[in-house]
Amino acid sequence: MEKEGKTRKVMEGVASIALLPNGSISGHFIQLPHSICYGLHGTELECERECSRGEDYRLIKLTVTDYNSKRERDVVVECRGHDAAKICDTDHAHGWQKDVVGMVEEKHGKRKVSVSFECETLKAEKAAEDHLRKFMPKLVGIDAVVNIGPMTIAGLDFDAESEHECTEENDSTANH
Repeated sequence: MEKEGKTRKVMEGVASIALLPNGSISGHFIQLPHSICYGLHGTELECERECSRGEDYRLIKLTVTDYNSKRERDVVVECRGHDAAKICDTDHAHGWQKDVVGMVEEKHGKRKVSVSFECETLKAEKAAEDHLRKFMPKLVGIDAVVNIGPMTIAGLDFDAESEHECTEENDSTANH
């Protein structure tokens, strides 16, 4: 990872993720030490998986939102666990059909972004409702479970993407 850190932006921090009864996820990632907040929203992707995988393994299209620039980036990740989630890259996920993973990554992301999260604190029932009331009030009352733990996002650089998009826009307007 040290070698990758020189060429890829690595953000480390803490995430608070609500696991919703419908299989979706919603929450926040706080990048430390500067306390920069990013939004997280995930929806489960329909796909076939090897029979050796249990029901607690699923692919998620995770949207990371930079509230400052109002930009979003979709990343496909694998989520394991029912109440205590562990999120990792599809690269490290064995058992998913390669054509499904390839198709999903082609459709949902051009640049390679790595995401890892592991639940350290699990909140359910009243503790979850109290947490949601304070940090995610729109999710109160839907029987969500809250996971809190360390998260790392590597290869996601909204600033570099903005510069690249501005260059493309300038090139296209210069041609007209």
